[in-house]
Amino acid sequence: MIVSAPRGNQSEHRHETRAGRRTGAANHPRAEDLEDAATLLRALGNRLRLAVITILEDGPQCVHELVEALDVEQPLVSQHLRILRSVDLVRTERRGKEVVYSLADHHVAHIVRDAITHTQETQEKK
Repeated sequence: MIVSAPRGNQSEHRHETRAGRRTGAANHPRAEDLEDAATLLRALGNRLRLAVITILEDGPQCVHELVEALDVEQPLVSQHLRILRSVDLVRTERRGKEVVYSLADHHVAHIVRDAITHTQETQEKK
C-alpha cells in the first residue's frame, strides 16, 4: 500500500509492507541494477537454458555431456551456452582438449529452482 503525506508542494511516498513496516525509495534497487537483473532473466528465458543451469548445478560438464543429457544437437547447446556466458552465468575452463562449463555463481541455480517450484505450486492450486 502506498501512503502519501503532503509536504509543501511535494508528496512523500512510503510503501507499507504487510507487516506494517515502511520502506522508502532508498530501499528500492537502482535503475542500473534492475536493468542488469532484467538482462539476467531474459538470458534465463528459455527452457533449454534453464535445463543447462539445472544440470550444471550438479557440477561442471563438457559440451558432449550436456548434449547427451539434453538430447539435442551440439550446435544448439553451444549457442545457448554462449548466451549464458555472455551474461556471466556460466564460465569455462579448458581441460586438455575439452572445454568444461560450470556455473559462475550458484545464486542463479536458486533462481531457477525457485521459478520451477513456483510454477509447480501454481499448477497444484489449479
